[in-house]
Amino acid sequence: MKIYLDIETIPGQNPDIRKEVADAITHPGSMKKPETIERWEIEKKPQAIEDAWRKTSFDGAQGEIVVIGWAIDDAPPQVAMRDVGGDERLMLATFFESVAAYLKDRRPIEWIGHRVREFDLRFIFQRAVILGVQPPFRLPHDARPGSEWVYDTMTSWAGWGGRVSLDRLCKALDIPTKGTELGGEEIDGSKVWDFVQAGRIRDVATYCMGDVDRVRAVYRRMTFQGGA
Repeated sequence: MKIYLDIETIPGQNPDIRKEVADAITHPGSMKKPETIERWEIEKKPQAIEDAWRKTSFDGAQGEIVVIGWAIDDAPPQVAMRDVGGDERLMLATFFESVAAYLKDRRPIEWIGHRVREFDLRFIFQRAVILGVQPPFRLPHDARPGSEWVYDTMTSWAGWGGRVSLDRLCKALDIPTKGTELGGEEIDGSKVWDFVQAGRIRDVATYCMGDVDRVRAVYRRMTFQGGA
């Protein structure tokens, strides 16, 4: 059984996380004059803090999940989602329970995604540990390259340690790219927080389901199912 997976994440919403990030931001060491440092503190530091805080969305120890998208075999994509301030535990539990209800005796499972081993599965595992939500099945966040449990389209295309974006891969394979499900609007993981802030969580969910469809199409092309 194959499970195609994608998640969307946002920066850590706990005020302590933002304070921790802010406390770690200092002026460049090359600055020596007090007036230069003061000007940097006023003009540059706020944006430096914002940029660093936004990057916590890629760290499961600090960031949070707002949407989980998945599809099982040939079934349409599904999502579990929440608004900012919503219950991340409940969202994780909903995802786990939905997958578990379908699994039953269907084994083995192959998790498929783009950077899924390094990011999606590990992020889900980390949030589950932090929030105390135990998966009712094995979540192969620590799978080795070549594991029968995980097929990572990025690694399969670019090689171990290589990088290629899903959008670039879709363009190469003539598969609809990111944002086509939103009428061509520009969106990727770095813009998810902007959409969420604007109250567009449902658009983020639609985008996430689009990525699930994209990764399924990429997987089928890469495993020569259906030809060019």
